[in-house]
Amino acid sequence: MRGPCLLILLFALFSCQPKSAEKDTAFRFKEKLSDYGFFTGALKDLQPRKGVEHYELTTPLFTDYAVKDRFIVVPPGTSIQYTDHGPLDFPDSTFIIKNFAYTNPSHQRIMIETRLLFKDPADKNWKVMNYLWQEDQQDAVRWILGKKVPVTLLDDSGAQHSTTYQVPNTNDCKRCHINNSVLTPIGPKARNLNFAANGAAATQLEQWAANGLLKGLPAPQQVPRLPDWKDSVHFTVSQRARAYLDVNCAHCHTKGGDAYNTGLFLEYEQTDPNHLGIMKAPVSAGGGAGGLDIDVIPGDAIHSILWYRMNSTEPGTAMPELARTLIHKEGVVLIGEWIRQMKK
Repeated sequence: MRGPCLLILLFALFSCQPKSAEKDTAFRFKEKLSDYGFFTGALKDLQPRKGVEHYELTTPLFTDYAVKDRFIVVPPGTSIQYTDHGPLDFPDSTFIIKNFAYTNPSHQRIMIETRLLFKDPADKNWKVMNYLWQEDQQDAVRWILGKKVPVTLLDDSGAQHSTTYQVPNTNDCKRCHINNSVLTPIGPKARNLNFAANGAAATQLEQWAANGLLKGLPAPQQVPRLPDWKDSVHFTVSQRARAYLDVNCAHCHTKGGDAYNTGLFLEYEQTDPNHLGIMKAPVSAGGGAGGLDIDVIPGDAIHSILWYRMNSTEPGTAMPELARTLIHKEGVVLIGEWIRQMKK
């Protein structure tokens, strides 16, 4: 039997085991978030160590007004390959980290959960795991089964809400991240990273290319950009609404996604009116349609199923059906205006 021979990668991901014991050399998520060494100082401050890259998205997914922090960790000596469609091409052993917190009535940030995606070099597939933050906010522990967490939070305008935050189980995560039976990242696409965050002079992609983190970046004018759904100065209502639907809905409502059978495809690039739901009867909405007959009726948001389901929190009706328990009032207003502006 051969002795230990695996190179220990970043943060000691693997335990040295006999190479012939395949089942013992498989990647295992660690028990606590602190075990990875991603951050320095108090863990809840999320201060990244060198090699842990913080990033932001032009238009992010709505999750009950959660405050989110995102990071990427690639192994030393490797880089991300640029792609103009879909998620960037990450090297093996990449971690994508997404932290969820909320702002309580005392304006304190309270951690809820941290989700990890890891690209396993053994089979080139992404693996997912959730970490639930402990009440003392000192650490987060590996959590597979999901949990309901009562919270009282402030939304983006400072209004207070009490709800039960739904920490997903790992199968829930897979539902959104699966495309054609393959687990894949959703947010870190070139078009959603192609902006200058926090007042920087260069876009995030340009900064990554300059630092050697990203290879193959074309000229700036050749890189697609997803509109900022909040930016009414530089983008039209239609552009902003389509970007919002792309990020919040299209990971399921796309070919190969969890909602493929609906025939409702909401990617930003989609141009077919029928796939966008315009004057389209639903395929499988059932009782969730509220007795309505058409997905999107130009000029009539109230009688459009898409708007109706966004404006609900009822199980079986609310869309998206995962990741929220509150109505995203700003998103509902935007999609309502988009439908109202459509030519009949």
